Amino acid sequence: MTDAPPAPQRSRMRQFFRVALRYWRDQDTRWRAWGLTAAVLFFVAAQTASAVGINKWNRLFFDALEKRDVTGVWAATGWLPPLVVATALSVSGLVVCRMLLQTRWRENLTRRVAGWWIADQRYYRLGFLTKRLTAPEYRIAEDARLAIEPLVELAIGLISAFITAATFAAILWQVAGSAEVTLGTVTIVIPSYMAVAAVLYAAIASLAAYLTGRPLVGLVSHKNEMEAQFRAEMTRLRENAESIALIRGDADELSAVGEDYGRVVAAWLRIIRQQGIIALVLNTNGALFPIVPLLLIAPKYLAGGVTLGAVVQVVAAFSAVQAALIWFVDNFVRLAEWFASVRRVDELVEELQALDIGTIMEADTRIELGESEDEAIHIQNLSLAHSNGRVVVADATVAIERGAKVLIAGESGSGKSTLIRALAGLWPWGSGSIRVPAGQSIAFVPQKPYLPRGTLRSILLYPASERPVDEETMIGALQRCGLGYLSRRLDAEDDWDRILSGGERQRVAFARLLIQKPDIIVMDEATSALDEASQEALLGLFDSELADATLISVGHRPGLEDYHEQKITLERRPAGAHLTSKPIGRSLWRLFRGRREANEDTAD
Repeated sequence: MTDAPPAPQRSRMRQFFRVALRYWRDQDTRWRAWGLTAAVLFFVAAQTASAVGINKWNRLFFDALEKRDVTGVWAATGWLPPLVVATALSVSGLVVCRMLLQTRWRENLTRRVAGWWIADQRYYRLGFLTKRLTAPEYRIAEDARLAIEPLVELAIGLISAFITAATFAAILWQVAGSAEVTLGTVTIVIPSYMAVAAVLYAAIASLAAYLTGRPLVGLVSHKNEMEAQFRAEMTRLRENAESIALIRGDADELSAVGEDYGRVVAAWLRIIRQQGIIALVLNTNGALFPIVPLLLIAPKYLAGGVTLGAVVQVVAAFSAVQAALIWFVDNFVRLAEWFASVRRVDELVEELQALDIGTIMEADTRIELGESEDEAIHIQNLSLAHSNGRVVVADATVAIERGAKVLIAGESGSGKSTLIRALAGLWPWGSGSIRVPAGQSIAFVPQKPYLPRGTLRSILLYPASERPVDEETMIGALQRCGLGYLSRRLDAEDDWDRILSGGERQRVAFARLLIQKPDIIVMDEATSALDEASQEALLGLFDSELADATLISVGHRPGLEDYHEQKITLERRPAGAHLTSKPIGRSLWRLFRGRREANEDTAD
C-alpha cells in the first residue's frame, strides 16, 4: 500500500469539497452554515444595490452640473447621505458575516481532519505508511486555513461579480444605446455596443491571464512543500538542541538548514519569475482600464448623443462590468495559491483514506485484539511484519500470568519494540491474536515519557487529568520516586517537557504509576536515563507498591533480570525472530533485600 501511487483520476478539488461541504450537511452545523450563507448573500445584494444607487446619483449630479441647475445639484446632494450610510452598512455587514463564515467553516474542517488524523492512532501509523507526506500538522493548521479563508472571499467575489456584471450591463444597454459605424456607403448598427465591448475586452484579458498564470499553481504548491520541509528541519533542530550542542554539530546543522532554505529560495525565485509575466498582463490591463470606456463613449458625446451625466454613468457602468468580468484576471494569483493549499489538504485526506482502506483490506490478516477468558495475557501464533510485508517476529506463543514480571530481551532489530507496539494495539500489520484480561487497566511507559503542557498535577494524572486524587498521595509518589523537591510546584504551570531532564521525566513516569496503580504495566527502556542506584530504587517498586501489577518490560541494562521472574527472548532469524520463554531464578541479593525490607516493615 505504501508503494502504490495515488489514483491518477482523483480530482483534488472535488475530493476537497466532498469533505469541506459537510459543514452545510451535518446535523449540528448546517443551520448555522445556511444562516451565515443567507446573511452573506443578503449583504452582497445590498452592496450591489448601493453601487447602482451611486451610479444613478452620478448621472443626476453631473447632468445638473452640465445644465448649471443649482436646485438639481442640491437635490442630488440630498440623496448622498443615505447612499453613503447604506453603502457603509452593507460593506460592514458583509465583512462581519464573511469573517464569521470563514471562522466557523475553518473550525469545522479543522476539527474534522484533525480528529480523523488523531483518532485510532492514525497520526502514528501514518508515519509507517508514507514518507512523501510531510508536515501533516502544518497541512491541518495552515493549509486548511488557506483553503477556507480565500475560498470564502473568492466565492463572494465571484457571486458579486456575476450580479454586478448583469446589473450594470443592463444599465449600459439602456443608457449607452447602439453605435453606428459607417464604412463607405454602408452603415453598421451595433446594438448595446458598450456592453459587447466590455464582454470582449474582459474575455481577451482573462484568456491572457489564464495562459500566463496557469504554471503558477504547480510552482506555489512546490513552494509550500519546501516551506513545510524547512519548518520541519527547524523544529527538529530545536527538539534535539541539547544533543546537537553536546556533539558540536552546529556546522553540519547550519549546512543542512542552509540547503533546505536554498530550496525555499529557489522555489520562490521561480514564482517571482512567473509573477513578473503575470504582472505584465495585469498592469497592461490596469493602464487600459479607465481609458477604454472613455474612448468608446467620446464620439457619441461629441455628436450630442448623450449628456455629460450619461457619459459619467456609462464609464462607471462599463468599469463595473469590466471589473466583474475580469474577476478571474485580478484573482488568478490568489486562485493558484488557494488551489495549492487545497491540494495539500486533499493529499492528507487521501493518505488517511488509504490508511483506512488498507486497514479494512487487511482485516483478515491483521492482529486480533481481544479479551482473555482468564486473568492471564495470551499471545497466540503472533506474527509481526513491517508495512512492506517483511516478517519481524514469526509465530510467537506465550502466556503471561497475572502479577508476573516479564523481561523481553534480544539483540537490536529483533522486534522487541514492535512487540510492545502490538501489545499497545498500535501495530496492525501481522497475524495471530493478543488477548488481555477484561477490565484491567494498562499503562505504557516509553523511553521518553510524554509530558503534556499544564501543571505538574495534571501531568501526573495524565491522561485522566480530571481524576480526583488527594494531595498526600501525589506528594508521596513524588518523594518515593526521588522528586520530592517538586512537591511544592504541583500547581505550577510550566514547560515541564523542556525543564525536566531525561532522568526526571522517567521518574515522573514512575510517579504516575504509583498514583494511577494500573493492572498491567508495559515499559520500553523506561530506566535508560537513570543511574544504577536510581534504577534499583524505582524497579524496587515492583516488589512493594506495584507488586500486584503485571510487568512487561524491554531493556538491555545489566541487573534488570533481578527484578523479573520470566524472560522472553527474541532470536533474529531470516524468516522472522523466534520467541522463547523461560523462568528467571531470584538472585541471592534480591532474596536478601526482600527479607530485609520485610523485617523493616515488621519493625515499623
